[in-house]
Amino acid sequence: MKIIINNSLMIPIYEQITDQIKTLIRSGQLKENDSLPSVRTLSKELKISALTVKKAYDALEAEGFTATIHGKGTYVTAVNTQLLLEEQKKEVEADLEKAIQKGRRCGISDEEIRSLFNLIMED
Repeated sequence: MKIIINNSLMIPIYEQITDQIKTLIRSGQLKENDSLPSVRTLSKELKISALTVKKAYDALEAEGFTATIHGKGTYVTAVNTQLLLEEQKKEVEADLEKAIQKGRRCGISDEEIRSLFNLIMED
């Protein structure tokens, strides 16, 4: 399992971990009953606090993506990939809405916002 942490992002590290694991589940790279690395193992690998990894794992469990069996580890549960994809689309939609609102507050026209969006999409 390859997790990449970007410290320059304004997204908390635990959310980066959570989002990447959800993506691995949705893409089928992580399947039902696959085990995740232990909290200690992943924290050492990523060179971050074990508490940060624990927070990510707790969030995944709270959302029903994983189950933790004390003394055995954390495992991927059966996931409705369509539901997960829909949830992620809602998150992206909310982020785009925030960006549009910010652009409008800054006096940028809708046409300029569209141009910026298209420019970014070309990358």
